[in-house]
Amino acid sequence: MTPNCCFYMFLLIGTMVICDSLEDHVSGAGTRCPVGYFPCGNITKCLPQQLHCNGEDNCGNRADEDNCEDNNGWSLQFDKHYTKDKYNKLKSLFAFQTKTPECLAGDVPAECTCQGLEVFCDAAKLRAVPSVSSNITIMSLQKNLLRKLSADVFKKYQDLKNLYLQNNKIRAVSERAFKGLYNLTKLYLSNNKITNLEPFVFADLHRLEWLIIENNRINRIYPLTFYGLKSLILLEMMNNSLARLPDKPLCQYMPRLKWLDLEGNHIHHVKNATFISCSTLTVLVMRRNKISSLNENSFSSLQMLDELDLASNKIESLPPYIFKELKELSQLNLSYNPIKKIQIDQFDFLIKLKSLSLEGIEMANIQRRMFRPLRNLSHIYFKKFQYCGYAPHVRSCKPNTDGISSLENLLASIIQRVFVWVVSAITCFGNIFVICMRPYIRSENKLHAISIVSLCCADCLMGIYLFVIGAFDLKYRGEYNKHAQLWMDSIHCQLVGSLAILSTEVCLKPRKCRTISILVLIWIIGFAVAFIPLSNKEFFRNYYGTNGVCFPLHSEQSESSGSQIYSVVIFLGVNLAAFIIIVFSYGSMFYSVHQTAIMATEIRNHIKKEMILAKRFFFIVFTDALCWIPIFILKLLSLLQVEIPGTITSWVVIFILPINSALNPLLYTLTTRPFKEMIHQVWYNYRQRRSKRGRGSQKPYGPSFIWVEMWPMHEITPKVTKPGLCTDSSDASVTTQSTRLNSYT
Repeated sequence: MTPNCCFYMFLLIGTMVICDSLEDHVSGAGTRCPVGYFPCGNITKCLPQQLHCNGEDNCGNRADEDNCEDNNGWSLQFDKHYTKDKYNKLKSLFAFQTKTPECLAGDVPAECTCQGLEVFCDAAKLRAVPSVSSNITIMSLQKNLLRKLSADVFKKYQDLKNLYLQNNKIRAVSERAFKGLYNLTKLYLSNNKITNLEPFVFADLHRLEWLIIENNRINRIYPLTFYGLKSLILLEMMNNSLARLPDKPLCQYMPRLKWLDLEGNHIHHVKNATFISCSTLTVLVMRRNKISSLNENSFSSLQMLDELDLASNKIESLPPYIFKELKELSQLNLSYNPIKKIQIDQFDFLIKLKSLSLEGIEMANIQRRMFRPLRNLSHIYFKKFQYCGYAPHVRSCKPNTDGISSLENLLASIIQRVFVWVVSAITCFGNIFVICMRPYIRSENKLHAISIVSLCCADCLMGIYLFVIGAFDLKYRGEYNKHAQLWMDSIHCQLVGSLAILSTEVCLKPRKCRTISILVLIWIIGFAVAFIPLSNKEFFRNYYGTNGVCFPLHSEQSESSGSQIYSVVIFLGVNLAAFIIIVFSYGSMFYSVHQTAIMATEIRNHIKKEMILAKRFFFIVFTDALCWIPIFILKLLSLLQVEIPGTITSWVVIFILPINSALNPLLYTLTTRPFKEMIHQVWYNYRQRRSKRGRGSQKPYGPSFIWVEMWPMHEITPKVTKPGLCTDSSDASVTTQSTRLNSYT
């Protein structure tokens, strides 16, 4: 073996040993856990990812309930730098209060209060800065009526450390307003109406550490505005009107700046030179701006940065190496940006990243390779819980569920997992029973019977849909998250969703005027409505695969505009129109029968039958309303971009949507008089056969297992028994209307 071969072999073995030791270190205490599991502290026990921070001690040593809160980024840095300072401040304040509780600030206006060298004039309706002793250390002028800060207004208060001016009506600040405040450490100007800050306005504030200017109307800042702020650590300019950042280095005169918060402005671009002098910056918050593009070197000088928040902007793409120099970054928030694609190696350089937020981002190219280098990642946030399967090594992944499914099961709730089978069985059995029994009921109107069979076939599709959902829930039981995205993208999910839509679209109620050609047309339209979304993947995207139950009830922002329009047209157009037609149809039919009953001679008999008819019509319309009105409301809310919890979708799909399909056999067959009479006839014939065996031969009553779906023949006039496709004419005779009343009841 040559020396070179030996060298490469030792190198390979050394690399393997190092990788193994790194994996052991990541797993914790030498315990190596499989992908998707995490160790229980220093014991040799591994638990699945979904048991982390579930409120139960699954490990036995509560190691699974540690590190539940995401305290990375700003909060960690704040505690790191200010816990000791706050403790010393409280300690000194307590000592000062115990020694000097009385006022030492001389004459104080009656509207103010004083303790030691601290003056508080909050909500005192002051229109000018009061004159008090020059040696005060804290002055609070919150919630007053100050409109302007004039030159030298605070000049004599050279011992002042904290100045509170928030919640006034300040519009203008003189360039010399803070002249002489050499010892000021905290300045609050929040919730005013300031539009401009002149250069050198803070020139004397050499010891200022906190500058809070949030909720104003500042539309532009100059680098020289911050001239003199040598000790500034925290700068907050949230919720102003900044449209752009300076072309020159922003931190040129703030060499110690650690926190910069520019949330809620109108910034469009971040240039390379903006943060070039901010080498000490640890927290940068730029969420809720209008940033649409970033340069590759926008953050290259921020090598000490610990948190970067770019959420809720308009960023569509990220430059390949934008995070390359952020080796100390522990928290990154990119949530709610229209990012269409993330590079596979986008996060490779973030070796210390502990928290990553990608909420609201639809990642078509997501894969495990993206997150594998992030070995220190402890918290990750996605738009869909199904994405958690691509980061199985991360201990805390949110969300755990979309309300429909969970990490373990396609149907998150045990009630849903049980009732999906119950509702499926009831729906399928009821409709199949009616289809099998219908040939034994000789109907006066064959088209009416065909319509009922068509209705039962459509309802059976809903039962089959629920059966398939239940079957796949059973198949993926306990490990759904591994298969969630594949299931929603699969042809099985698309087809089962099409069955559900087909069932809802062809479930039209039978009427006397229904013809075979109309029924065929209804089925053709139903098939078209259900399967058109499968014909063009680019136009409709994953129309049925937006959730685990494959039903497109509500829209998402990630949907294509064509898909949203199609969904709205079907649910709020076609189905709403059909529901309104059904309500008016049954209402007009009942009104027609009621008018006929008024002209009838046998008033009592007709009133009784009219009440029976009214109850039947009421339940038909009521079940329609119970089924469709919630769906119309949810679709309308979805159209208005109201967030709809997934839990509601699952309950609608399993309990509300199948209402019609489960109850239609009862309403149209099992509770009708012909069916009841047929059951009585079968029972009577059965008893007759048993009696015949016991007592000899006796001819049973009734010739066969067939019954007429009308009243006895002697009640029907010859005019009614003539064949006809439609008997709903408004000028029908009393006898005809009477017969129809009997038929409906």
